[in-house]
Amino acid sequence: MIYLSRKMYFSAAHSYRIDEWSEEKNQIVFGPCSNSHGHGHDYTLEVMVKGKLNDKSGIVVNITDIDMVVKTFVQKELDGKFLNKENPYFKKNIPTTENIVMYLWDSLDGKFGSCTLHKIRLHENDFLFSEKEASTMVRLTRKYHFSTAHRLHSEQLSEEENLAIFGKCNNPYGHGHNYYLEVTVSGEPDPVTGMIANIADIDRIVDQEIIKKFDHKHLNLDTQEFKDLNPTSENVAIVIWDLLSPKLPNLYKIGLYETEKNYFEYYGPEKE
Repeated sequence: MIYLSRKMYFSAAHSYRIDEWSEEKNQIVFGPCSNSHGHGHDYTLEVMVKGKLNDKSGIVVNITDIDMVVKTFVQKELDGKFLNKENPYFKKNIPTTENIVMYLWDSLDGKFGSCTLHKIRLHENDFLFSEKEASTMVRLTRKYHFSTAHRLHSEQLSEEENLAIFGKCNNPYGHGHNYYLEVTVSGEPDPVTGMIANIADIDRIVDQEIIKKFDHKHLNLDTQEFKDLNPTSENVAIVIWDLLSPKLPNLYKIGLYETEKNYFEYYGPEKE
């Protein structure tokens, strides 16, 4: 099976609000997104299909065929629209990123002929995206940034072994990184709010449990979590999971960029 992804872009405006609710309740649940006049995004849409290789042509599907299906639909139903006012589906369903992904999946599934829709991912901005595969669950990912110093050194290894394994990262004074953290939750969008989880709640929990503890700190010297634990990115990802999972019961995955070249994922102990 070959997997093929195509990326495209569209712009739309929308508002998160329930007219039957008070202004105060809309503000509490949806924050600034509840502005009745709306706000907008330049969305990035990634559509991944899967299929078998055609031995004669050497392709799974012609890219222009994917473009024809997806672009025709997106341009007609989403691009340049105020979704709540102009799209029949979103007159009844709040156009959260999660609901838009559900809508795209239901609208495009089965429309690609010789190949099968595998995944849809929709970036609302550089720090928020949602995605869906064949199951009913939708995933929502929020991205954060923090800066730390650390020294890679294990007390269970000799000085020579530490230096051989970690090289310059074993510098006794430490070194630093700009970490980018992706926190992914999963679930079915709430039929009323259209959300898997309130982003404001996720932001608050991550800020309290991760950012305030680790940002602009030396992990080995300033944190309890790494006092006796080698702060490799693998261990950092596991520690972040352990800190967040009690507060985010629908936590699906931790993604951690140590650098642009080094990326780590952890799905929790149940999936090991």
